[in-house]
Amino acid sequence: MLDVLTARFRQGHRTSKYPGEPPSLPERYAGLPRVDGSRCAEGCLTCAEVCPTGAIDLGGGKPGLDLGKCLFCRECEEACPEGAIRFTRDYRLAARERQDLLLREEGLKLARALDGKARRLFGRSLKLRQVSAGGCNACEADINVLTTVVFDLARFGIQIVASPRHADGLIVTGPVTENMRLALQKTYDATPAPKIVIAVGACAISGGLYAGHPEVHGGAGNLLPVDLYVPGCPPHPYTILDGLLRMLDRLGTGA
Repeated sequence: MLDVLTARFRQGHRTSKYPGEPPSLPERYAGLPRVDGSRCAEGCLTCAEVCPTGAIDLGGGKPGLDLGKCLFCRECEEACPEGAIRFTRDYRLAARERQDLLLREEGLKLARALDGKARRLFGRSLKLRQVSAGGCNACEADINVLTTVVFDLARFGIQIVASPRHADGLIVTGPVTENMRLALQKTYDATPAPKIVIAVGACAISGGLYAGHPEVHGGAGNLLPVDLYVPGCPPHPYTILDGLLRMLDRLGTGA
């Protein structure tokens, strides 16, 4: 025990100061894309042709990008000769409505807070049951890392629990495979009302790379009412944390 305490003392305090301070992100981080349709050459389809998930729409001759499908692979950015799509380092990506993830030149409409009654219920204590509905474990790993000392999710009163009967809602990853459809529905039914559903990652939002496959259901929204969408493949832990705190109105004004 003495050795453990000594090691803890040497390690010191490692919890991030976010949201009090901006998060530290890796150099190669790809965040919120910026779309500038004025740069597009007439008739150019390059960005849409290289997108592996069909996330780019060129309706009206100007590019629009569906963050719910985007894998943040940067293929469009590298392929575009005019620089019409650029990935920034903005980690704030979560939205409350599916249509708010359809990004055009006007930018992203970030997630608004839950209504007053829901904030009173969940604002100080939110217990979530995580369901991997056919995920590859990338999103699951980034959710799991939120519970480590660096992010320390519990300091906000948010915890991942083992049983849906102890939960206030679900945090769903994966495209919802047919093999996981019933399990997801039963887990949702076992969660007491009122409850919330959070879809994390491109697969849980739209099906991701697996959209259209006969053995997947195209994301959680096709089966359950989703209250928060967190884009990414996988989303950075700070993106997930930002979405949760934004939904609970824990970031204050101007965040």
